[in-house]
Amino acid sequence: MDKSVVQPVERSRPLQAADERATLNSLLDFLRDTVVNKVAGLTDEQAATRSVPASALTPAGLVKHLTGTERFWFAIDFAAQDIEWPWPDDNPHGNFLLAPEDTLSALVAAYQAECTRSRAVVAAASSLDDMAQGKGMTFNLRYALTHMIEETARHLGHLDLLRESLDGTTGQ
Repeated sequence: MDKSVVQPVERSRPLQAADERATLNSLLDFLRDTVVNKVAGLTDEQAATRSVPASALTPAGLVKHLTGTERFWFAIDFAAQDIEWPWPDDNPHGNFLLAPEDTLSALVAAYQAECTRSRAVVAAASSLDDMAQGKGMTFNLRYALTHMIEETARHLGHLDLLRESLDGTTGQ
């Protein structure tokens, strides 16, 4: 197996009859795995291609952005961890742009590692009502989880269009 090519991951259907926390976590994990599966099999060149005219979005850029969003919402804003800011100073909330050294496999690995960190932050919280600890933050864990579900789902829609434009691949 070529480690430089992103491989699909097994997804588990979100829980449909569970408590609120388990339901939110399982839905977000399903979406996270779908992100990986949407870019699996693309070459670095394809992943960096702006395949929808007039848009600067690329599959790799979306993965990079979602990595930063996971870090921002869970580790930095919710848990107040003293870790590296996820975005460059000239684009404080974006990070869709790729650096020449970015590869899809490295970006996906960073995304999966950040999702693991996010899961640990969520697991350490005692309740969905726990409040964010970051300076000036006024949201609870429930809001962070639902926001990340929305953010990830929105960008999966973008990935659907980009992937279909690149090689015709469609589906879940």
